[in-house]
Amino acid sequence: MTDKERQEAMAVATPPYASDALAEGTVDAVVIGGGAAGLNGALILARSRRSVVVIDSGSPRNAPAEAVHGLLALDGTPPSEILRRGREQVRQYGGRVVFGEVVSAESAAPSADGDLRFTVTLADGRSITARRILVATGLTDVLPQVPGLAEHWGHSVVHCPYCHGWEVRDEPIGILATGPASIGHAFLFRQLTEDLTYFTHGTDLDEDSRARFAARGIRVIDTPVTEAVNDTDGALAGVRLADGQVVARRVLAVAAQMQARIQGLEGLGLPVQDLPNMGRGFASGTAGTTEVPGVWVAGNATDLVAQVGASAAAGALAGADINRMLATADTDAALQGIAEGSPQGATG
Repeated sequence: MTDKERQEAMAVATPPYASDALAEGTVDAVVIGGGAAGLNGALILARSRRSVVVIDSGSPRNAPAEAVHGLLALDGTPPSEILRRGREQVRQYGGRVVFGEVVSAESAAPSADGDLRFTVTLADGRSITARRILVATGLTDVLPQVPGLAEHWGHSVVHCPYCHGWEVRDEPIGILATGPASIGHAFLFRQLTEDLTYFTHGTDLDEDSRARFAARGIRVIDTPVTEAVNDTDGALAGVRLADGQVVARRVLAVAAQMQARIQGLEGLGLPVQDLPNMGRGFASGTAGTTEVPGVWVAGNATDLVAQVGASAAAGALAGADINRMLATADTDAALQGIAEGSPQGATG
């Protein structure tokens, strides 16, 4: 299976929903990404009476999961249901949610009063002009090249002890190591089961860590894993090693590399940073600000380890900051209009 095929096997689209019409003219903000961060940012903006359009490609990272966990008051709710409610609430305040894929986003000529402008173009050729942009595209998990792994992603192959841990408690769990981050991963999953096996899978494991694993009863296997093995019903049964041995496991925990979804956004010139042992994401500052004026970023696109609640909160902070900056720009335009004797006195 190629890398592309592995990612396609992991990808799950959200259930179909009615798309709003793309707004005409210039809107206050375009949100690229319709997950928790994007929708909550849009909600804050819409409630502030800003014209806001969310562009949603319909393939959130957590779509394969049966439920979202660790989210107060919504623990156990399917991801699709949270997004459905989110879209409904954004629309309740006049925001629009448009199903589409962004293929380019770039700066455009400023308005007559000097306010920023951006052009966002979709795969079907439609485009929209915005004063500000919130990037909330999320990320892609990159699994090790082990046959059979991707098909169980989000179910028997998991990554987060807080998202999935309770549901796999007391099961025979295997840690399929991807690097140093997997060592800490092992101790977190050891809290959930007494039957834990650590597959080094070609990664280094120092003597101190081996001693600590032994103290916690964590078995270590250094023979490389060659494939995930299913039972007759198609459920994960274990892993096959390079020597042919099959080690029974019902769950595999993998600290997958995480890569922010940056396709189509290259024209914005957003800085990207490599995070050791984790992956790559957009660099951002307070409230999701970036080095590019007029562009904010929130959620997993910049905070690779954020759960749904943290991503939603980041989107809210970014939305509020965007509204604050727009209010300043509106006031600047009003003052400029007065100085020039313009009856409009507002950014159009």
